[in-house]
Amino acid sequence: MTTQTHTGGRTGAGGVATVTDGTFAAEVLAAGVPVLVEFTASWCPPCRMIAPVLAEIAREEAHRLKVVELDVDENPRTTAAYGVLSMPTLMVFRAGEPVRSMVGARPKRRLMEEIADVL
Repeated sequence: MTTQTHTGGRTGAGGVATVTDGTFAAEVLAAGVPVLVEFTASWCPPCRMIAPVLAEIAREEAHRLKVVELDVDENPRTTAAYGVLSMPTLMVFRAGEPVRSMVGARPKRRLMEEIADVL
């Protein structure tokens, strides 16, 4: 099931919104909280592995962190702008700037430890 968020992005059942080249600036760069962006692809097995982890983080950390995903195949402009070459790439943006970048799936505990200092 897909619903509309108040800012116009699609949000899946897990609370991870989908952003596009067209909505990236408003949804990520202009967000009032840090944003964890997953650069993902439908053909990427590690992306599917980390999806439940990101959904859980989106639910549990909604008060201080926004979690979104961007399909690299459908959104080449944003993908190229941030030099994303591998999936999944996880990037934390704060105040419109990327402040942390990680490549590959990882357990929730490790991911939260890696981003704790930028939240």
